[in-house]
Amino acid sequence: MEVAVWVWVVTLVGLVGLMLVDLYLVGRRPHEPSVRECTWWVIGYIALALLFAAFVGLRFGGAAAGQYLAGWLTEYSLSVDNLFVFVIIMARFRVERRYQQTVLLAGIVLSLLLRGAFIALGAAAISRFTWVFYLFGGFLIYTAVKVFGYDEQPEYAENALVRWARRVLPMTGEYHGARMLTRDASGRRRLTPLIVVFIAIGTTDLIFALDSLPAIFGLTDQPYLIVTATVFALMGLRQLYFLLGGLLDRLVYLSAGLSVVLGFIGVKLVLQALAENNLPFLNGGRPVGWAPHIGIAVSLAVIAGTLAVTAAASLIRTRVTDRSYSGGGR
Repeated sequence: MEVAVWVWVVTLVGLVGLMLVDLYLVGRRPHEPSVRECTWWVIGYIALALLFAAFVGLRFGGAAAGQYLAGWLTEYSLSVDNLFVFVIIMARFRVERRYQQTVLLAGIVLSLLLRGAFIALGAAAISRFTWVFYLFGGFLIYTAVKVFGYDEQPEYAENALVRWARRVLPMTGEYHGARMLTRDASGRRRLTPLIVVFIAIGTTDLIFALDSLPAIFGLTDQPYLIVTATVFALMGLRQLYFLLGGLLDRLVYLSAGLSVVLGFIGVKLVLQALAENNLPFLNGGRPVGWAPHIGIAVSLAVIAGTLAVTAAASLIRTRVTDRSYSGGGR
């Protein structure tokens, strides 16, 4: 897949432009967006992601479009799972609702930068060392086993960097709107507790990046598709946070669904590594002939089907639970 320089430039300029518009709108008027506003933003970003899939299909072929869609779906579903932790962090640090979208947008920008760095490192490693697929695949299988059946809300524990910031940085005792820097009564500059929230979001983003990037590398090794799928998956995450709200509690089988998706991609990566094997201590350094190839059509069907079943099962369970509670109340 050859991507011309001008295609890269136009794509990156367009994506950066969208982010700048988002930054401008949030900075101009910090507020808690309405359900209607969030709905239109989320629909708009999903429509853009699908339109871009059509562009990829027309320019690079159906296989490339399928890889992009599978990567976008996987990253988007992982982003929804990440919202659980964002909700907990916001509640833990008592950030006012009208300023939460500022924190979220800053976290998303930081997440994009971190993922950009990891994509570059991952692409370089894979191009030189095919055994990296073993590491990525094993990590995804381990993650899938760890989160399978986990249907409770995750807990947030302050990491060492957050504790250090609380102890060392000169901070005020209260928030000052969406500002990170202010002056105290004596005129000295001090940071506000919002800096700690940014550090918490940023370090959490780092962990999320370590989980999500091996997953998308298991679906495509094309940097252009990886970058665009990741960016489109993160766009609209801020509005989705407010749109879902309490509905996150109803996605009780989300972790199980993501476990199946990550486990499937992990196995796919290991099979791909076996098919391209050059490790001297495995099969004499030769590719393993029996390792089957899982096509992108199968991958897309498994990912989309698993997420659809997960969402439907979650809604059915919560509806049954709500009815049983209301029946018990009568």
